[in-house]
Amino acid sequence: MSRYRLAPSPDQVSGLLDLCRHARYVWNLGLEQRLMWRPGRRATPGYVAQARQLTEARAAEPWLKAGSQMVQQQALRDLEQAWRNFWNGTHRRPTWRREGVDEGFRIVGSQVQRVEKLNRKWGRVLVPKVGWIKFRLSCALPAAKSYRVTRDRSGRWHIAFAVIPSVIEAPGNGEIVGVDRGVAVSAALSTGEMLSCPGLSKREQVRLKKLQRRLARAEHGSKRRARVRTAIARWKARETDRRKNWVEQTSTDLARRFDLIRLEDLQIRNLTRSARGTIEQPGRNVRAKAGLNRGILANGWGQLAARLEHKAPGRVQKVNAAYTSQTCSACGHCAPESRENQTVFRCVACRYEANADVNAAINIARGIAAGRAVNARRETAIPASETREPQLATST
Repeated sequence: MSRYRLAPSPDQVSGLLDLCRHARYVWNLGLEQRLMWRPGRRATPGYVAQARQLTEARAAEPWLKAGSQMVQQQALRDLEQAWRNFWNGTHRRPTWRREGVDEGFRIVGSQVQRVEKLNRKWGRVLVPKVGWIKFRLSCALPAAKSYRVTRDRSGRWHIAFAVIPSVIEAPGNGEIVGVDRGVAVSAALSTGEMLSCPGLSKREQVRLKKLQRRLARAEHGSKRRARVRTAIARWKARETDRRKNWVEQTSTDLARRFDLIRLEDLQIRNLTRSARGTIEQPGRNVRAKAGLNRGILANGWGQLAARLEHKAPGRVQKVNAAYTSQTCSACGHCAPESRENQTVFRCVACRYEANADVNAAINIARGIAAGRAVNARRETAIPASETREPQLATST
């Protein structure tokens, strides 16, 4: 997906918000119909029936007719696809779209071709009912069949063209790398490299904390509270942009340097669940678990794995994470006492000493027996040619 920053004028912002409002209204109304189904009742209307009802609603409501029919129909198509994904087990159940959070709409068909390049830095797109809007041309324009216009919580507008990402070819050097993801160190490689995901600086964190305290004192529904929320969203967006940029650079670098990339088989959604519990069975160490969850999400564990699979399909394997941090990469002895602390690993059998994260990454790169069992159980077993010792590049 190619994403660009839009630069609409104040009048165009008003038109874009109207389209977002229409798309959100149609989505929520269609979702409400779907959620009314109960066992024993007739089937709820699908896309065809809802599209027919939309035509009738546009004829009866002038404010709805003033919007783009394509935007409103596409909201129903997206809802239909969301339900199909849910029943197929690949996505969660569709939820309500909220104002200020889920702002966006999608354009398909011939309208997508109305995109022009103005110069080296700028392009423009013709959005229905709004007009030509300029956007920052950060990379070459793709040949896409649809695009989505979105607004994030900080007030920034973006346009994203739906294209199939290009695959990075394997270098053909036969090298294997293991990646151990952590909180203190975002990604430790079996080559000895320690990669850290950039976030907000200490000064920026202090500024964000002050804004959060100011938000807690602001009156609900006031203009002051809205301004503070926007300011907080801008700092959060800056942190998110830095994390995404790091993930893109790191995944591209690994896909270009290594033939095979092995990661821990981690269920990020399960790892970041809240430990709050219920009233009957309250959780333990809730605040500590919440801090761990924030650390996992801030280091982009799931994003890194997803982008590696996009850029190097078929060259990413997931290894069972059990005992990789307690096993000595020199002699293979497994003992919890060898992991002295967060950074030091000292084998109690052979006295081999190394960084704990790098030691785990080497075990992941070698594909221990537990890791081979995971791949055999899920898809296909690791070929015998790939269980050889990884050719570790010399760290610089």
